Amino acid sequence: MSNNTAPTHMPAGTAPATERRRVHARLRHLLGSLVAGLVLVGAPVAASASYADREETRSFIAEVAERHAFDPAELERALAQARHEPAVIRLITPPTRKGVRSWRDYRARFLDDIRIDGGMAFWYQYAGELERAATEFGVPAEVIVAIIGVETIYGRNTGNFETLSALATLAFDYPPRADLFRRELEALFLLAREQGRDPASYSGSFAGALGYPQFLPSSVRAYAVDFDGNGRIDFDNDPIDAIGSVANYLRVHGWQPGEPVAERARLAPDTDGAPLIAAGIEPRLDPAHLSQRGVTTLDGRPAAAVATLVDLETPGEDTEYWLGYRNFYVITRYNRSSFYAMSVFELAEALRLRRVVDGIRAERR
Repeated sequence: MSNNTAPTHMPAGTAPATERRRVHARLRHLLGSLVAGLVLVGAPVAASASYADREETRSFIAEVAERHAFDPAELERALAQARHEPAVIRLITPPTRKGVRSWRDYRARFLDDIRIDGGMAFWYQYAGELERAATEFGVPAEVIVAIIGVETIYGRNTGNFETLSALATLAFDYPPRADLFRRELEALFLLAREQGRDPASYSGSFAGALGYPQFLPSSVRAYAVDFDGNGRIDFDNDPIDAIGSVANYLRVHGWQPGEPVAERARLAPDTDGAPLIAAGIEPRLDPAHLSQRGVTTLDGRPAAAVATLVDLETPGEDTEYWLGYRNFYVITRYNRSSFYAMSVFELAEALRLRRVVDGIRAERR
């Protein structure tokens, strides 16, 4: 207790006016301090403390150090540099009101002149590497180009968030997916050690995805390849490594060389597509079953293989139905969205057809 408080033996109302003013002033000061303290208590921990000082972070450091023989002090120093990024939380948090799905709007973001023209320039520049990747991994060049185009517009938009801070923010300040991002933060430390880099030197998307192909750190460690053979993997400045790594990712996830990706479906007028769609994104519906339920290709043929029925909805328009085959499903392992996989497929088809046309024109000259 302060020695400046009013004497306890002085009955209320008997202090001189000046002393009463002092007491009131001190009470106002104490009240203000109490209010400020309550505000701080309600504020996010990250706004007032280094990640390295937080209890859950110290537990994380101890676990990672024990699992992978890290020096705990090294991890502590790294996390002391990490900043809480409010923009990361804002960007990853789902909207309070669920938006209306629109395939037309989604498609327009990726099937545009920037990605088609840019994709052709990328394909011609790296034609040899794309052909080699197609031969080695069995994935068509146009699919590799389309994924890099959808992800980063061929390296033009790889993100400018410091990866260490973004992942620390999500690992310790975003409970809905904290487990996932703690694993990715752990993978970032392992990746940095393997590549001889400072963990704070990486930058990418708000969710921690890196470079041309937007691999999370765990995917870099699991699927990235040194496709140019220079002894290191560089997703920041080397699209050749990205070409080989995207192809390898798809191969590992089950790409079937020479097999179809998707084709338009036709539903008989009395067909209820909902139960078929509810069967899930992984192909499980055999062609005979689909035909019995009134689902065929546009020209009336049975599905080419076991398929999934994909619905692409646009408000105010008829729903597009597609048959998605195993390779369609493999694309969804890159991003678990039928809209995403279809945009990759359609961009790939646009690029393939443009290259065919360019080849015909070149022959006529």
